[in-house]
Amino acid sequence: MSISDLYPTRLHEQNKGHFATIVKLALLDQKISDDEFKLLERLASRLDITKSEFDAILKDPSNFEAISPDSYDERLERLYDLTKMLFLDKNPTIDKTSTMDRIAVGLGFSVENVRAIVKEAIKFFLKEPDVEDFKSVIKKVNPIKHES
Repeated sequence: MSISDLYPTRLHEQNKGHFATIVKLALLDQKISDDEFKLLERLASRLDITKSEFDAILKDPSNFEAISPDSYDERLERLYDLTKMLFLDKNPTIDKTSTMDRIAVGLGFSVENVRAIVKEAIKFFLKEPDVEDFKSVIKKVNPIKHES
């Protein structure tokens, strides 16, 4: 066992917390659909979530703390993943929109600009975007270059 196995990195802890938040969104309707499960598997792989961590997070995502990312691009990537899960069904509802508002504030976006960010994110996700296109669109409505 290496020292890194004993002391997880901040990035890995952020990834587990982020993944747990995505699982919570998938469970808003009390079940995980096949499409949601496939997305969770892809995201777990991208976030370096192990099989045992995946299972533990699925079992009880509330055991994992969401840690806000440090950089603006990381926050945009988190917003992308969370928006993708929330709008997988391409059905924008008031509940989902207010959830997105809370997510955006929790990720560190300014309260004054959250409505514009969420509106643009939802509009964007009704298409089939990728993360780089998403970042570009959000940066247009939230042009702060070095927001922390």
